[in-house]
Amino acid sequence: MQFKQRRWYVVASVLVFLVMSVGISGYLWGRSFFSPPTPSQDHIVKAHQSPEATPTLNMAANAHLIIAKIGVDAPVEPVQVQADGSLGVPTRNQWEDVGWYQKGPIPGQRGSAVIDGHLDRPGATPAVFWRLHEMSVGDIVTIEDANGHTLHFQVTKIESYPPNNAPTTQIFGNSSGTFLNLITCAGQWIPQQHQTSLRLVVYTTLVQ
Repeated sequence: MQFKQRRWYVVASVLVFLVMSVGISGYLWGRSFFSPPTPSQDHIVKAHQSPEATPTLNMAANAHLIIAKIGVDAPVEPVQVQADGSLGVPTRNQWEDVGWYQKGPIPGQRGSAVIDGHLDRPGATPAVFWRLHEMSVGDIVTIEDANGHTLHFQVTKIESYPPNNAPTTQIFGNSSGTFLNLITCAGQWIPQQHQTSLRLVVYTTLVQ
């Protein structure tokens, strides 16, 4: 898949915040209008309850996302929605780190934890999720924290969505199990809209 030089913005934020918008990329130009769905208090309680004997990962520092199949061993930075409505991005190393949406569940807690990452960087050179499209159902995704706790998630589904038709409630709000969803961009670059044509979501479920 070929990508042009200007396609270096954080695609995960576009997935979330252009779902209901039209026109150019809100993240790239700082004109985002939408944030992840705001969960109800009931959902917040359910999402942060984990009846399984799963260790609580320390996501505050030195957690890593590991995907052996595609050569990813990336530091995880907690991020949240910024003042302009866009999903935060890694700041220590924006091209090689990934961002965990800290208003959602910690990976391993019941609910849908979400991690985003860049596809590429200026010059169209690969960034952390350059090879995310190579993932297949059954592949393993691992989160490891600084305390040595490790959780494994198995890919259950891979979907690509047009930017105006991404199911943000499913991506961020599914609390029927223990999930970790990875998001980045895909498809063709649309110069007039300053965005790609698709958003890639890799859905994974905790492996006990």
